[in-house]
Amino acid sequence: MAAPGLFDLELQEEDAIECDQSDDDAIEVEESQYEQGPDMNAILQAEGIETLQLSDSTVNPGREKVRPSDFQLLKVLGKGGYGKVFQVRKMTGGRGGGKIFAMKVLKKATIVRNQKDTAHTKAERNILEAVKHPFIVDLVYAFQTGGKLYLILEYLSGGELFMHLEREGIFMEDTACFYISEIILALEHLHSEGIIYRDLKPENILLDSYGHVKLTDFGLCKEKIQDDSVTHTFCGTIEYMAPEILTRTGHGKAVDWWSLGALMYDMLTGAPPFTAENRKKTIEKILKGKLNLPPYLTPDARDLIRKLLKRQVSQRLGSGPDNGEPIKRHLFFKLINWDEVINRKLEPPFKPVLSGDDDVSQFDSKFTKQTPVDSPDDHMLSESANMVFEGFSYVAPSLLEEMALNSYRHEDITEMSLA
Repeated sequence: MAAPGLFDLELQEEDAIECDQSDDDAIEVEESQYEQGPDMNAILQAEGIETLQLSDSTVNPGREKVRPSDFQLLKVLGKGGYGKVFQVRKMTGGRGGGKIFAMKVLKKATIVRNQKDTAHTKAERNILEAVKHPFIVDLVYAFQTGGKLYLILEYLSGGELFMHLEREGIFMEDTACFYISEIILALEHLHSEGIIYRDLKPENILLDSYGHVKLTDFGLCKEKIQDDSVTHTFCGTIEYMAPEILTRTGHGKAVDWWSLGALMYDMLTGAPPFTAENRKKTIEKILKGKLNLPPYLTPDARDLIRKLLKRQVSQRLGSGPDNGEPIKRHLFFKLINWDEVINRKLEPPFKPVLSGDDDVSQFDSKFTKQTPVDSPDDHMLSESANMVFEGFSYVAPSLLEEMALNSYRHEDITEMSLA
């Protein structure tokens, strides 16, 4: 990821790399276990799997009626396998009128749902409703139409951490320390709610207009994981994926601390710790490769990375019942006041220079230059299919309180006028 020419460091030369010889816990796994990705056709045809159309023409029943036409599409912010993310403005005439939001649209009209699991497309919405934290993106509305799901999220104008890291090449340790400290508190909170994040990477870390961290994209999260319970789903981004996910031996919350170690390494060196020219070789390196640490890293940084990237889960920092507390006590954070972190009192190393609330300069221009179009939605689906996503609609409690307050003020004004 490092931009050429920024640093005159030959990181791949043997005399410029510290090879962590203490890391002798390579994990052996049969090649057939990880060589191929999931076969979606086989999944679709498997017994016990049903394909469901996403639909529901009823939007926020009993609450504020919100629908796609209430939002003006401004820019495309990103695209994924399941849809797009737009910058939108809520049209005037209702609560939030004129405000800028991010709108995530699930474009596919079908999903694959195992009868034993919560529908994957509901996981993100459920978690965002349940979790409120200074370093996690806020869900404002959720609604559905015939065949589509919509999440209206706070707009984070600081853009992806990925873009800033790509521009800088690498971060200095004090900069990385700031971002990692906020991420630790977000992960700790998710774990306290029984949630494993499982997709920590620079692309899923956004900055708000002040430069503080916000975790986004909760589609790969696993809910209801408590204490020592584990799950076996193969998911995430390979370069940041913990060994126990790759070997499918069962994993718990400690996978997020491995990913944090990989992210920290990426911030400080310009690339994840284990990479190769293809998926198979990358996995082999994660399972058995030596951890190479550049000599310019401080002893505290090297020690924390080593302890987070332990393949044996029981040896990994953060894997115990105290969760992130041992990580926060590490000497790498010796200058960090954690009360100041949670209260957002630390000065961000980068504060975006923005022209206004709708500024998109911190997002990739390959997306923002595209014409924003939400394709027509004319699916008419069965009532039974609609029932799958019953309860998806959502209005943030803060907005309901605002509506009640505005109503109260309106009544006061009316009474004064009548008097």
